[in-house]
Amino acid sequence: MAEPDAARMAQVAQYQLGDAVLVRGEGVRSWDSTGREYLDCVSGTFNLLLGHGHPEVMAAVREQSEELVFASSSFRTGPTDRVMRDLVEISPANLTRVNLRSSGGSTANEGAIKIARHHTGRRDVIVPFRGHVGQTMATSAFNGSSRMRAPFPAYAAGVLHVPDAYCFRCFYRQTPDTCGMLCVERIEDFITYASSGSVACVLIEPISGMGGNIVPPPGYFEALRALCDEHGIVLIFDEIQTAFGRTGEMFAADLFGVQPHMMTVAKGLTGSGLPLAAILTEERMADWDRSLHGFTNGGHALGAAAAVKTLEIVRRPGFLENVRAVGAILVERLRAMRKEYPMLGDVRGPGLMLGVELVEPDGGKAPERAAALQRALYARGVLTRVSEHGAGNVIELRPPLILTPADARLIADRFGEAVESIDSPDSR
Repeated sequence: MAEPDAARMAQVAQYQLGDAVLVRGEGVRSWDSTGREYLDCVSGTFNLLLGHGHPEVMAAVREQSEELVFASSSFRTGPTDRVMRDLVEISPANLTRVNLRSSGGSTANEGAIKIARHHTGRRDVIVPFRGHVGQTMATSAFNGSSRMRAPFPAYAAGVLHVPDAYCFRCFYRQTPDTCGMLCVERIEDFITYASSGSVACVLIEPISGMGGNIVPPPGYFEALRALCDEHGIVLIFDEIQTAFGRTGEMFAADLFGVQPHMMTVAKGLTGSGLPLAAILTEERMADWDRSLHGFTNGGHALGAAAAVKTLEIVRRPGFLENVRAVGAILVERLRAMRKEYPMLGDVRGPGLMLGVELVEPDGGKAPERAAALQRALYARGVLTRVSEHGAGNVIELRPPLILTPADARLIADRFGEAVESIDSPDSR
């Protein structure tokens, strides 16, 4: 059967489509219908933690599909029992309960907000600037970017946005060695003067995903946890992009050495692109009626079977060490390029959670350069994303965690070629 052409599909789809038709994937590579090969440096949509078609994960899914594909949440299944036990075993020790009734990150975050409000009896949700909470009507209202809120003016009340710990472009025009952690200290003023006086939770990505790969400085999360404890506020880590080895540690909470009161996980949980999400909470938040948050495909048996195998793989000896090693190769090579190409203003991120910030000669943001660099990388078969849903100035690099040193060097080589192509006199 012939594939519909791009023009025809543009008339059918309700949203914009690219021209390429992907037909096959294996490991860190995928191929389109013309046979062109791509290095997938965004792991699908940051969810193919183990790359395309990992054989062990696919085998686990096939085996489960021959036994039981779906079960109502009124019943237990072997895979859902196992994945909940595994999540409690590997998560920070204070997180002892798992809600597996979401199928994606947006609904997991929405559920975490529900639980925090239910537990505290309070209303407001604190979210950093540039924070991406989700795509449902409710979570869109909490997103840190007005661009994501503007199309939906009748959004939910009770959100308070505060400056994030963006040291490269500090809101308070400070440096980490002199700021005294103002980005946490000033939250007190926001609570006192800008909130409703009833703050339920702080929901934060430990490293921002869509917001520009912002990595807070040492001590930030310790100070934030202390502030939350002082005010009886629930601290929620949105680890939808950072969990399961992405940062070189099992969770970003481990990387920063701070235990949140709640955590959400999705995307990479199944390693393979199958949908599954979870909310992990402390024991005190277990007073929760199951009817208050649940979705048909939450806790799906096939997704759970994939998750069980994925968690087994990422816990194997040497797995996280490889993530740190190949990430270091990429970071070292990319940072070395900054000497020759000043447009590469900053290279940041642990493990394989990396961002490259593009700047103008005066240090200002350079979204047009970022878009040009993304196009140049695509022309060289490297798939990347640009922050803030394509409107930002940070190139996001999140390849599958099975990346080899050889492929890390290949990505760096092509990155250098792409930068050279947009920095050459002919491109100016």
